[in-house]
Amino acid sequence: MDHDRIFKELLTTFFVEFVELFLPDMYAYLDPASLEFLDKEVFTDVTAGEKHEVDLVVKARFRGEEAFFLVHVENQASAQSEFPKRMFTYFARLHEKYALPVYPVVLFSYETPQRAEPRQYRVEFPGKTVLHFEYTVIQLNRLSWRKFASQPNPVASALMARMKIAPRDRPKARIECLRLLGTLKLDPARSKLIGGFIETYLQLSAAEMRLYEREFAKLTSNEKESTMEMITSWEKTGMERVVLRLLHRRFGQLPEALEKRIDGLSAEELENLTDTFLDMTTPAELETWLSRFNTQ
Repeated sequence: MDHDRIFKELLTTFFVEFVELFLPDMYAYLDPASLEFLDKEVFTDVTAGEKHEVDLVVKARFRGEEAFFLVHVENQASAQSEFPKRMFTYFARLHEKYALPVYPVVLFSYETPQRAEPRQYRVEFPGKTVLHFEYTVIQLNRLSWRKFASQPNPVASALMARMKIAPRDRPKARIECLRLLGTLKLDPARSKLIGGFIETYLQLSAAEMRLYEREFAKLTSNEKESTMEMITSWEKTGMERVVLRLLHRRFGQLPEALEKRIDGLSAEELENLTDTFLDMTTPAELETWLSRFNTQ
């Protein structure tokens, strides 16, 4: 699984919300309108002959000032003994290249080990400290998901799925992730992004799904409705993509007006289309089939 890509997509889409949730001091002086996501940085470790790619670097302006700084966020999906040294190397090279102050952040996203990870790198001699470098640590497996269930923040809704969850609480945690997401009223694309994150990192067994359904039954009518609308929307979007891909293979590129009419179909109508389109030989037959429905 490409953990770095999944986390980078989440943090890029919801960077301000990430800062607001985990870095409130920075949020107070960050100008949200100034964000610039820089191209990926690749640093070569000359001694080891390895290349390391920095996960996320954001250029931002201090609120009310013309001065800028960098935020470096590194998602770490596994424990590594040399990681503090690597964080300092990234800091030094970013600072050297851009000549800007760098705010380093590590998001530890693995399940184990749960020991507290170091948050500094030091170079010392007897009686003298040459270097004391510190970075901010967000270690998800040491954070209780319950403390974030009431936070009206999309990043909380997603990352709760990766926090410390007792085995017996997994169905309840999934319900709370989705319930919180439903209250945020995000657009379908961003809602689906978080829903996919939850689905990836909080998959349930058959036995857990039965408990999940019991927990779902405890939600209020409004919570049930908003959650089901959201899930149905994800499912419909996924079906649309599959249907359009199959139609493109059969007929080639379709007129934009025809694709918009397909987009207007309900989930049930899309399912019917998948059962019938193999009998069609031309786009005209597809258009005739679509004319049965009030789609524009």
